[in-house]
Amino acid sequence: MIDDLVIIGAGAAGLATAIFAARGRPALRVRCLDGARHVGAKILVSGGSRCNVTNRIVTERDFWGGASRTVRQVLRAFPSERAATFFTDLGVALHEEEDGKLFPDTHRSRTVLDALLAELARCSVTLETQRRVVSITRAADAFVIECSGAPAVRARAVVLATGGRSLPKSGSDGAGYVLAQHLGHRLVDTSPALAPLVLDDTWHAALSGVAHRAEASLLVGGKLQGRFSGDWLWTHFGASGPLALNLSRHWHRAELEATPGEVQLSMCPGETFETVDAWLLEQRTARPRAQLVTVLSTRLPASVAETWLRRTSIEPSTVLAQLARDERRALVHALTATRLSVRGSRGYQYAEVTAGGVALDEVNPATLESRVCPGLYLVGEILDVDGRLGGFNFQWAWSSGFVAGTAAARALADSVS
Repeated sequence: MIDDLVIIGAGAAGLATAIFAARGRPALRVRCLDGARHVGAKILVSGGSRCNVTNRIVTERDFWGGASRTVRQVLRAFPSERAATFFTDLGVALHEEEDGKLFPDTHRSRTVLDALLAELARCSVTLETQRRVVSITRAADAFVIECSGAPAVRARAVVLATGGRSLPKSGSDGAGYVLAQHLGHRLVDTSPALAPLVLDDTWHAALSGVAHRAEASLLVGGKLQGRFSGDWLWTHFGASGPLALNLSRHWHRAELEATPGEVQLSMCPGETFETVDAWLLEQRTARPRAQLVTVLSTRLPASVAETWLRRTSIEPSTVLAQLARDERRALVHALTATRLSVRGSRGYQYAEVTAGGVALDEVNPATLESRVCPGLYLVGEILDVDGRLGGFNFQWAWSSGFVAGTAAARALADSVS
């Protein structure tokens, strides 16, 4: 027997695609194949196991990779407010946290996964686990999908929702890229994204566990490539937190081009050398007998303030009135542009998403159907699209799943009408 639509991969994008396809044309035979014993591993670990399902405001400016106009078109077809309604209708009540992040009220990722699986069953989608796809070939009338240790599956249309290379323990090992290439697709080189940074130096180890707001600049060949702000978390190996994770993507892309970037960290986000220098002068006038560590601790965690003073060879107990001009300017430079010796990141094992993937110009933005292999659709992380931290990558999964699922269902129904 031949299936109408087979979705390979039962992560966020794959489950969404299956649900929207089945909803669009309930009479279709829709099957979802996944190589894992239990599906949804990446959903379960996301957001600290709380699952940041989307963000209140999502635009193409929150993503990198392929053409932003394609990303915009997909997002507008199923925007974040529709995603929120989708989950509410599934019985998953959401609430908003800082920076517009939307989480389930239960604070449990399991709530999200269970709701998706329940809807999958309600829509009569067949879900088969431990079905690792090893090859896909295009026959005259159908796709032939070979699975390890199981009979081949035939389908009129196929969706690749296999994810990227991030968190390989969850099942995302990059195998989908090979399948896409064998069907004629071109790949944009991949790299980890949203991964903790590893620093060469060891001075930061004493700050492990300390978090604060900061701003980071990435320079490549001496030219500013991007400036990012957010919470920075010091760790024993380097840095994590939203700022470091977002920055990692761009550091790795520069590395791919054989021009590793230089990272400069500012402890005073949104400020310049001049404004911080002026603030210190004002503090000296107002509080000449105050110790430097006390003054800096009004803006930074005390341990960070002390570390930055010692790295500038200034005793923390130094009072403002005793601070020489050259010392003050050296301190301001350290506070606004400390160069970090970034060795790399913790790689795909810890990366939340993958940058790069199937070239976005090889799919139709209105349907996400392949331009090089008719009947093949691609969704989610396998495409050359990756978002910043904050629910954006899940929104891409829901939006791309909606576009491909509804388009595939419509095309399949039209072909037999």
